[in-house]
Amino acid sequence: MTTTPTRRHTALAKAHTLVEALPWITRHHGRTVVIKFGGNAMVDDELKAAFAQDVVFLRHAGLHPVVVHGGGPQINAALDRHGLVSEFRAGLRVTTPEAMDVVRMVLAGQVQRELVGLLNQHGPLAVGLTGEDAHLMTATKHRPRIEGELVDIGRVGEITGIDTGVIQALLADGRIPVVSSIARSQDDGHVYNVNADTAAAALAAALGAETLMVLTDVEGLYEDWPRSEEVISRLTATELEKLLPDLSSGMVPKMRGCLHAVRNGVSTARVIDGRVQHSILLEIFTDEGIGTMVVPDDARGGTGS
Repeated sequence: MTTTPTRRHTALAKAHTLVEALPWITRHHGRTVVIKFGGNAMVDDELKAAFAQDVVFLRHAGLHPVVVHGGGPQINAALDRHGLVSEFRAGLRVTTPEAMDVVRMVLAGQVQRELVGLLNQHGPLAVGLTGEDAHLMTATKHRPRIEGELVDIGRVGEITGIDTGVIQALLADGRIPVVSSIARSQDDGHVYNVNADTAAAALAAALGAETLMVLTDVEGLYEDWPRSEEVISRLTATELEKLLPDLSSGMVPKMRGCLHAVRNGVSTARVIDGRVQHSILLEIFTDEGIGTMVVPDDARGGTGS
């Protein structure tokens, strides 16, 4: 059968796209990428499906993706159903013991299971676990400082230790770990709600990941918000540290996580717009990075990838 010129042209464009990705596939092959899944990507069905495709693509391209998730919208809805109030202080959820039961149920029993299911539509790849499993994450009670005072916000944890053994075993077996951001304390035995941005950053550092990627609902870190919508495409750890005091409360955990990651061995940390389908692939496999990349102070040069 003869192929028409139009069909040949279409196939050639696809081939060019694949070839253009080759340098980045080569560069990242065998490297670990920790991805914090959150924002609209968690609640929009098309974005969720595209996210799962991206993560599976990374796995088949020879990378080792690890997914860490929160579940803010789902937790809010579940708390409402249980007649419990959602309250935030210093950008963190106030978590009573009753709310912690709901958080644990939603993260490990709902959000994680759905995400594992989406990934496993493409093969027997994803395995769900929480920070409690195999002592993956241990935590102590976190008391944020608000207006100079340490404040009790309930069962909110600060990570004190990470044992990456279970993650490394899963990666060595070709699996995709999907981690819910809750942890058990060695101090008092309680289970704590850990901010997912913070958890992803700590895990990326402990794994010696090449990249931390944080999905959010904005284009990146803005130059002069709200006066400007110009996105900062790249900045160093020190440059980011200077900006932290002036950031909105919702961006602080994300950017603190990026700062922690690049100051603890992670080559790059990126905040990307999870509202864009296949934003992960665009960020890793093209020159046209679509978010903000944070690099260590001693990094030289560098592009969107």
